[in-house]
Amino acid sequence: MSGFLGKVTGRDKAGSPAQEGKAPEGANPDDTEVLDEGDKSILMGIISQLRPGVDLSRITLPVFVLEPRSMLERVTDFLSSPDLIFGTGSNPDSKERFIQVLRYFLAGWHIKPKGVKKPYNPILGEFFRCRYDYNDGTVGYYIAEQVSHHPPISAYYFVSPENSLVIYGELRPKSKFLGNSAATIMEGTSKVKFLDKPEDGEYIISMPNMYARGILWGKMVLEIGDVSHVENAANDMTCDIEFKSKPFFGGTYNSLHGHAKEGKKSEFAEISGKWSEVMEIKRDGEKKVLFDAGKADVTPKSVSDEADQLDHESRKLWSKVTAAIKKNDLDAATDAKTAIEDAQRDRAKDRDHKSETHEPKYFVLKGDEWAPKFDLPSDPKEASKAVAEWIYGSDKQPPSRAS
Repeated sequence: MSGFLGKVTGRDKAGSPAQEGKAPEGANPDDTEVLDEGDKSILMGIISQLRPGVDLSRITLPVFVLEPRSMLERVTDFLSSPDLIFGTGSNPDSKERFIQVLRYFLAGWHIKPKGVKKPYNPILGEFFRCRYDYNDGTVGYYIAEQVSHHPPISAYYFVSPENSLVIYGELRPKSKFLGNSAATIMEGTSKVKFLDKPEDGEYIISMPNMYARGILWGKMVLEIGDVSHVENAANDMTCDIEFKSKPFFGGTYNSLHGHAKEGKKSEFAEISGKWSEVMEIKRDGEKKVLFDAGKADVTPKSVSDEADQLDHESRKLWSKVTAAIKKNDLDAATDAKTAIEDAQRDRAKDRDHKSETHEPKYFVLKGDEWAPKFDLPSDPKEASKAVAEWIYGSDKQPPSRAS
């Protein structure tokens, strides 16, 4: 879910992108970056030492490529519109329930920073938590934690008990240098469960991959590519959604296409359009809008003030780096980022010396999957209180930001 590289481009006096920062034809200017000569030379110095296919996870990238927030918070972009599937479990049409899950999943991609950026790589033990307050008085809670550093694994859990919705999963991103592109291979899955429709089981979603094109020559462009697979085994439904990369000649950016099927061959819906603009669905010969990014409502998240956060909470942990990036003080940002990484290495050495292993605060490994250290009560109101106690304990909760 992360972008890759770049620095914000300038603008001319009329407020439009400066000539040297114009996006490639057909690309959204918000998905492109142009580096100045100094930053370009730094990046080229790093790239000159790489070979295609190399894993970038152990490469220290310069701070000007960073989006000033952690990957743990970046996941919340997909939780900005969970209200799209509130009440879906009570819908008697299994195909419509599946379509609504597709709609929710596809609604998260248009929310992203401008340009081609990479969020902070979370350190081991880092966590991010927040609350969502909905207009009808219901709430949702989100907790994410970095449960492994090598390989990097982020586990997350969202629940809105009064809306009978749970979304959880883990990300195992792998970054690779591909020549004129850098890729983030998004391993791991997201799972959706309707608490009022237990017979549906889980809706399992795999992620597409992210590509930063043009890092050696041309203008850098962020693209989403490859195939995302959505499946609900209980109702024997699947959908392969192809996020299409623009070919060298012709084509367009940000397009996708998918076919929802019941069983192996029985197609009941077709999805097409652009994840950054409008997506349509065709069912029973009728085509209608599935999601319009230009008209989307985004639910704000409530996060505790940094003064009330714990040391390993994302915004507090990275606060000095974030402040320096926003001031464009790259030297200070580099020093602050290095201090965090050095402290992480020191803690790892100390654990090795004591023959200890890191134990996550919120998640536990069950089989080959990370599960929350929490059992959700069946009563919705009791569940909301219990999940708040689990995530925040005696710590101060954030103020409401409900509109």
